[in-house]
Amino acid sequence: MDKLEEIIRKYALINATQHGGQAQPGAVMGMVMSNHPEYRQNAGEVSKTTAQIVQAINQMPIEEQNKELEERGGYQKKKKQEKVQGLADLPHTEEGVVLRFAPNPSGPLHVGHARAALSNDEYKRRYKGKLILRVEDTDPRRVDPEAYQMIPEDLKWMGVTWDEEDIQSNRMEIYYQMAEELIKKGGAYMCTCPGDVFKELKDSSQPCPHRDASVEENLALWEKMPETGEGEMVLRVKTDIKHKNPAIRDWVAMRVVEETHPLEGDKYRVYPMMNFAVAVDDHLMGVTHVLRGKDHLANSEKQEYLYHHMNWDVPEFIHYGRLKMEDIPLSTSKAREKIEEGIYSGWDDPRLGTIRAIARRGIQAEAIRELMTEIGVKMADTAVSWKKIYGLNRTILEEKANRYFMVANPQLVEIKGVPDSLLKSVERPLHPDHLDRGMRTLNFNGCVYLDSEDIPTQPGEVLRLMDAVNITFQDGQAHYHSEGLEEAREAKARIVQWVPATNAVETEIVMPDASVVTGFAEESISQVKVDDVVQLERIGFTRLDQKEDGQLRFYYAHK
Repeated sequence: MDKLEEIIRKYALINATQHGGQAQPGAVMGMVMSNHPEYRQNAGEVSKTTAQIVQAINQMPIEEQNKELEERGGYQKKKKQEKVQGLADLPHTEEGVVLRFAPNPSGPLHVGHARAALSNDEYKRRYKGKLILRVEDTDPRRVDPEAYQMIPEDLKWMGVTWDEEDIQSNRMEIYYQMAEELIKKGGAYMCTCPGDVFKELKDSSQPCPHRDASVEENLALWEKMPETGEGEMVLRVKTDIKHKNPAIRDWVAMRVVEETHPLEGDKYRVYPMMNFAVAVDDHLMGVTHVLRGKDHLANSEKQEYLYHHMNWDVPEFIHYGRLKMEDIPLSTSKAREKIEEGIYSGWDDPRLGTIRAIARRGIQAEAIRELMTEIGVKMADTAVSWKKIYGLNRTILEEKANRYFMVANPQLVEIKGVPDSLLKSVERPLHPDHLDRGMRTLNFNGCVYLDSEDIPTQPGEVLRLMDAVNITFQDGQAHYHSEGLEEAREAKARIVQWVPATNAVETEIVMPDASVVTGFAEESISQVKVDDVVQLERIGFTRLDQKEDGQLRFYYAHK
């Protein structure tokens, strides 16, 4: 009996015992679809199987129905729960919680990886459990050697802490031992069918001719496997050859890969497939709860066959919906191509959605954690955009970032007619809500830089320089107009930032599209340290990336 039939049978028993021994197919199917949404795409098959099982259940005496239901764990009516916000509680945590974050080292982590990493980290903290970082590198063709260092760096930036670190390619002898044990238990066999031949058999629910080979025959071929070429033979796990999903039928556990491994060199030629290595490690490492996307539903079912063959306890599989990242490029392979072509400057190019790219722009780790905790691990798909990330980040930076003036597209402006009494220092707070941080000083001497786009095109239009004076332009020449804010309001003047021409600091900003904006910033910005995030007034939040020869280079976060 496969997993679906087991589920339907229990719900049919529940429904029958509640209705005088007669289950209703529609009600049973509703229970299945409500509690197991992964089967909705196979509604036709579910309906057919439900009708068959309900018919059989309804022919049983009610005493037998009750007895079987009791043997299957009975039935407790679920209490009505309030809608869960964020991370719901994990089931079955009484005996402790052990989780794992298991990335493939094909490149650095991106925003999509943050969901699994941060959800695992949050649950570890909630239950005072254990988190394992396991790098899954048993496909030599998909390994970027630099990723072994980049992945821990990205996790540390996100504030993720782990208690144990493992690399699968260091555990090859363990996989060989487990494969041999599986063969001896009769749960796996060596298959020498060409790939296309096995596919035809599988798709027609026909067993491979090697499926019934003896343990001795399988062990003999297993011993020879390292000497064979790629594709000549594989080790297959026995499942249900008539399973409704052809992908689950007798899946491959071990295969030959003729590729040098970045860590192990040419020491090994036989490598485990993901489902085999993952299940072995989850068991041996004591993992209790596995968080994974719903695109792994079939993999979870594949792995359950291995667990049953080996008489291992199956961990709690918790699947979550897809995270659709609107306008955020996440494809590692496409990014790599563009890096190699010179289109992207590297993995931290501001156009990418990698963790190191968003960190370079001044996105805060707290914002990403808050976002992923808010999304949670529910089955429904979720869409995330830069706008959402910016909103969370802005809330954090509003408090954190000191303010400075910077003028892009600068134009030198000498203001005529300014009274000597107004040629003085202007003081503005580093942060308007945190005066304890101190003041910054701008020396106003009548000669300033303005953004060329701020300069009025209409004669007589008044412009106010923040905390300084009001000016007008006539025939391209700036003239003093008035001093106070009231006059500026009466004249409906626009208020703009400005930078004293004396001691102005050359500044450039790398924008999200990788374009560069150049200009000048006020002298006091020189005290900012690399990695500090500041708000350039009327421009946006930026992170200082580089200081060199008195020049500053910022990366733009957002408004």
